[in-house]
Amino acid sequence: MDNNIENDCVICHKHRGELKLFGGFIHEDDLIAVSHSLLWGEETTHYLGHIFIESKRHVPEYAELTDEEAQRIGLYIKRVSNALLNTLDVDHVYSFMFVDGVPHIHVHVIGRYRGAPREYWGSKVDEWPDAPKGSEEELTKLTSLLRQYMIEHI
Repeated sequence: MDNNIENDCVICHKHRGELKLFGGFIHEDDLIAVSHSLLWGEETTHYLGHIFIESKRHVPEYAELTDEEAQRIGLYIKRVSNALLNTLDVDHVYSFMFVDGVPHIHVHVIGRYRGAPREYWGSKVDEWPDAPKGSEEELTKLTSLLRQYMIEHI
């Protein structure tokens, strides 16, 4: 692996503790890390319930994951989905992956809040103007809530 790629990767920076991660990781082990989305750029609030499941190893393509990494990611998509459904007022959970912008495996797991209009379903769920959004404090509280739920229910 080219060290310059890892040095420029925002996810690798996050795993090395070089980015402010509100509330820390929801889960972290030798293969994956689970966290709430960060505040980006000029954002002061972010959609509550936008979770990332990332490979710890810098892997740009899903096909390059080991079987164990792929299995762990799949297991945590299920576990995070369950946590979102049981801690927030969501009625559906999406998971999807776009690795174009950041070439490091990361799965978005996002709850759709009850009452979200159909035009905001799917990848536009976080664009709904009435969707719950939170600042650093709310993101930290939600991270703790999800972590505690997963500890108690795994």
